[in-house]
Amino acid sequence: MAEEPGIDRILVVTAHPDDVDFGAAGSVATWSAQGLDVAYCIVTDGDAGGFDSGIPRNEMASLRHEEQTAAAKTVGVTDLTWLGHPDGAVVASLELRRDITRVIRRFRPDRVVTQSPQRNYQRIYASHPDHLATGEAALCAVYPDARNGWAHAELLDEGYEPHVVREVWMMVGAEPNRFVDITDTIDRKIEALLCHRTQLPDPASVPDMIRGWARMNAEMGGLPADRVAEAFQALNTL
Repeated sequence: MAEEPGIDRILVVTAHPDDVDFGAAGSVATWSAQGLDVAYCIVTDGDAGGFDSGIPRNEMASLRHEEQTAAAKTVGVTDLTWLGHPDGAVVASLELRRDITRVIRRFRPDRVVTQSPQRNYQRIYASHPDHLATGEAALCAVYPDARNGWAHAELLDEGYEPHVVREVWMMVGAEPNRFVDITDTIDRKIEALLCHRTQLPDPASVPDMIRGWARMNAEMGGLPADRVAEAFQALNTL
């Protein structure tokens, strides 16, 4: 899909390293190739993740930073902000709303891509509590916080002026209405996911799994049978 006029800067807000790559890396690669400026805001360091019990917990955060940085570079992103909230204990607090608002006001995106705050009873893995809380806090940061100068007034003291985000796209939203054709970038999405070595006990299974999901998204979006896609629920915030 071609981008709508006026969409030049996109901020992706997720709970953990790898969330963006499962949900949107093919779209990010597409947008980057179109010349759009994409940045990531990652709420936790991901230190509560990983399948290998032999990795010391005090090393996991730095490993996940390295993995996400490499994955981001694969799809054309070099601007990553880490908020450092506790992995596995994210809540949609005023502090998290403030922290996301700060990033929005700094980067000044036209679109924010984030996780859905709605629990999906058909796909429990999409409804990790950290994902739900991050989606809720990101939506609150978009509206009303980022555009209201009196919300988190300390941000004005830091030099961050209000900013209006035009739209929000939610990954794994309850009612998907935007489908990005990632046929030309799905290999880069898979490459990005394979950067997350600490999270993949069976990396050989990843390509087929991702291609299967992407084919289902394309079918749901009415794309031709030979195409693959990522799905989002888009909200206009103007």
